[in-house]
Amino acid sequence: MSDAIKKDSPAADTVPAQRTGDDKEFLSVRNLSVHFDTDDGLVKSVDGVSFDLKAGQTLGIVGESGSGKSVTSLGIMGLHTSERARIGGEIWLDGEELIGAGPERVRALRGQKMAMIFQDPLSALHPYYSIGAQIVEAHRVHNKVDKKAAKKRAIEMLDRVGIPEPHRRYEDYPHQFSGGMRQRAMIAMALVNNPQLLIADEPTTALDVTVQAQILDLIRDLQKEFGSAVVMITHDLGVVAEIADNLLVMYAGRCIERGSAEKVFYEPQHPYTWGLLGSMPRIDREQTDRLIPVKGSPPSLINVPSGCAFHPRCPYADVPPDNITRTERPELQQVSDGHYSACHMSREQRDRIWTEEIAPKL
Repeated sequence: MSDAIKKDSPAADTVPAQRTGDDKEFLSVRNLSVHFDTDDGLVKSVDGVSFDLKAGQTLGIVGESGSGKSVTSLGIMGLHTSERARIGGEIWLDGEELIGAGPERVRALRGQKMAMIFQDPLSALHPYYSIGAQIVEAHRVHNKVDKKAAKKRAIEMLDRVGIPEPHRRYEDYPHQFSGGMRQRAMIAMALVNNPQLLIADEPTTALDVTVQAQILDLIRDLQKEFGSAVVMITHDLGVVAEIADNLLVMYAGRCIERGSAEKVFYEPQHPYTWGLLGSMPRIDREQTDRLIPVKGSPPSLINVPSGCAFHPRCPYADVPPDNITRTERPELQQVSDGHYSACHMSREQRDRIWTEEIAPKL
């Protein structure tokens, strides 16, 4: 990472993810904070996030725009190079700590051991170079091979991600590809060096539903083939409904719920997660009522509300006594094995509201 990046001591989750004794987690993030100095004040884009991810598993990071999802992913990749960025906490990749590593070491790992599929492939791909040339460059940076061998590898990857006539399309430029084909080319570039960690930042944004399904199936198939750990970042719970093993729900730069996908989908413990589920279309049964949106807008990360950051939008902010939702910030508390939630309501209150009021409407 850039030497210009300042390091902070982040506010930590009360219950951070713990590293196991046999150190099986391929990616371990500990109390990660990413803050930015601006003319208007300190922007706390990520403020104490922790999670673990094992090889071969998929973690879905979910939340609205501005919740800190993409900033988290860029922090893992070491791409916060602004002099105004302050980064703190720990990021362990296959037993190696990245925040304390030098920029050259992080650059060597990026593309080889970890790779990223960006949200907008048209802006992420260079418009002046052919798709093939860009994949060749990504391969040769980390492998001592000649251009002929690199070209063969690039064509193999274009074919592997389902691009027709890869020998011909190798010479084409990004603007000559459709949105879905550009995303496939981006995936080919990300996987050309067989990385063990793949971060997909909103990989299906602006794609129609048929292409979305194809891209998700492709990522899932390639994960099985390469055994990669995958971080899937999205604002849409439907995107990660089947692909994710675990989910992390973010709001205002913090983790407000974390657990297995099954637990978060079927036994959610935070009102914000309820809101995300209520605003998600269902195709597995007849929809009789209108979708229930989360009222209001995400808060400014310069002036995050006191207490629970979600309380201005929460229909149940007055359920806990003594105005606590407006004065004290809730910390992650264990709800069940591997399932955590940051909410002032008691487990009994949440279970009753979910069972009687929320679940019947979904």
